[in-house]
Amino acid sequence: MTEHPALNFKPPPPVSWIVRTLEAEGFETWAVGGSVRDVLAGRSSGDWDFTTRARPHDIMRIFRRTVPIGVDHGTVGVLARDGTLYEVTTFRRDVQTDGRHAQVVFSDTLEEDLSRRDFTINAMAWHPLSGELRDPFGGGQDLEEGRLRTVGDPAERFREDYLRVLRALRFAGDFNFQIEEQSWGALQESVPFLPQLSPERIREELLKSLSLKAAPRVLELYRTSGVLRVLYPEVDEGNWMETVKVVGHLPPFRSQLRLAGFLSRIPPLPRAGGGTDPGMPRLLSVLERLRLSNVLIKGTATVADGVRRPPLGEDPSMLRLWLSRVGVERVNDTLRVAGALARALEEEGIEGAMEVHLRRLRGLRSQLRTNPPLTQADLALDGKDLMRMGLKPGPQFGRILESALHAVLEVPELNKKETLEALVRELWFDSGEST
Repeated sequence: MTEHPALNFKPPPPVSWIVRTLEAEGFETWAVGGSVRDVLAGRSSGDWDFTTRARPHDIMRIFRRTVPIGVDHGTVGVLARDGTLYEVTTFRRDVQTDGRHAQVVFSDTLEEDLSRRDFTINAMAWHPLSGELRDPFGGGQDLEEGRLRTVGDPAERFREDYLRVLRALRFAGDFNFQIEEQSWGALQESVPFLPQLSPERIREELLKSLSLKAAPRVLELYRTSGVLRVLYPEVDEGNWMETVKVVGHLPPFRSQLRLAGFLSRIPPLPRAGGGTDPGMPRLLSVLERLRLSNVLIKGTATVADGVRRPPLGEDPSMLRLWLSRVGVERVNDTLRVAGALARALEEEGIEGAMEVHLRRLRGLRSQLRTNPPLTQADLALDGKDLMRMGLKPGPQFGRILESALHAVLEVPELNKKETLEALVRELWFDSGEST
C-alpha cells in the first residue's frame, strides 16, 4: 500500500459515491489516469475517470442514470445528482493493435489495466476511500523528476497507437517535462507513420495542444520531433519563432483562433508564370485535411488569410476592400491575430511593426464607424433591379453586382440606385451582355 501527501484530500462527493456504490456490490474500483496525475502534480482535476472490475451491464444495473458511452469497449457514463458525467470503464487488456486503435478484452485485475496505458504518469490509480495509491511503473517519481516515459518498451507502445506520439508531445509541453531518451528515440522513429491516423484524431490532438497555456512549447516539440514536416508541411520553419509567438500571444481558451494564428504564417509560393500564389489554397488544404466543418474551415481560413494579406496601404478604399474580403463578423478575430503577429515581429527585432498595426487598426475602425457598404447585400441595387432594367438572369448577375461593389468600395457615395443603374448601363448594356 502506497500513500502520497498530495492525495490526502477529500475528492468531490460523486467520486467517493461511485467507488462506494460499486464496491458495496463487490466490484473493486479505482480513480485512474489524468485525475490522479493532475492531483499528484498539484493541479486541479476537473475530470475524474474510474476503472473497475464490474462489467458494463453491472454498472448500468447498479446506477439509475447511465449513458452507454462505449459499452463494447467497457465504458459507461454515470450521471451524478448534479448532472456531471463520470466515465467508468471495466478493467481491460489489449489483445491486438494496429497503430490506429486496439482490440481489448475485459480483465479482472487493476495491474493488467494499468500496464496497457501509454505513459507512467498516466498509469497510476488511487482509491478515494482508503487513500491507497497504486503506482507499479514509477509514474510518481517521473512526475517529481520532470520526466515523460512510456510504460514498458517505448517502440512497442508507440506502435500500438501512433496517436501516442502527439500525446507525448502535448504532455511534455504542458508539464514542461523532458522526454526520456529511449522514449524520444522511439517517438521520432514513429513520426513517419502518423498519416495512418484518422484526420479527426489528429485534429482533436492539435486543438487540445493549442488550448494549452504551454502551446508554444508543444509546437516547438512538433518541430524538433519532425511532426511539423510530416503533418503540416505547408507551415514554413523559416519564420517559425514568429509563428510560435503569435500562438502564445493569443488566448488559450480560443483554440480555433490559435489555429488561425498557427496557419497565418504559411508563406506565398512563386507562380510558374511569375508573381506569387497568395496561399489560400494551401490554407484550405490544411483545414480540409483536418476534416473541420465547412463553417470552421471558411472562418479559420478567412482570418488567417486576412492576417497574411493585410490592407495594401492606408488609403480608405484599400481599408474598405480588406474589410469586404474579411467580412465584418470576422474583423475582430482577424485584428486580434494581426496584433499578436505585430507583437511577435517586434520581439523578433522588426521595429515599427506594432506602430504600423495600430495605425491600420485606427484606420479600419474609422471606416467601420461610417458603416460603409461592404457586401453585395449592402448595395442599393439587387437582382430584381437588374431584371427590371431588362437584363436576363444568369451568371452575369454575379459579375455585374461584383463590379458594382468594387465601384462602391472605391467611392461609397456611389451606392445609390440611380447611380448604380447608370453604371450598369454604361458597363454592361454597351458591352452587349444584356442579351
